[in-house]
Amino acid sequence: GVIFAKFLNIFRKEGNKINPMIGACGISAFPMSARVIHQMGQKEDPYNYLLMPAISANVGGQIGSVVAGGIILTLVPLLA
Repeated sequence: GVIFAKFLNIFRKEGNKINPMIGACGISAFPMSARVIHQMGQKEDPYNYLLMPAISANVGGQIGSVVAGGIILTLVPLLA
């Protein structure tokens, strides 16, 4: 997630960049990774409030994990 956000920032304008720390929230360690990223952002800039975007990315990671698990559970019986 972090590498993908940095890659996207190459093509975005200067005032419209994506914070790469949000990419670290895409894992399914709900909600701990979002809290950690929010605290890291607060240490750098006390006015930086990342909790809601971090939770959004985290929920997306959760949904992706559920969809991937459903696909695997659907395909495994077909292999036997």
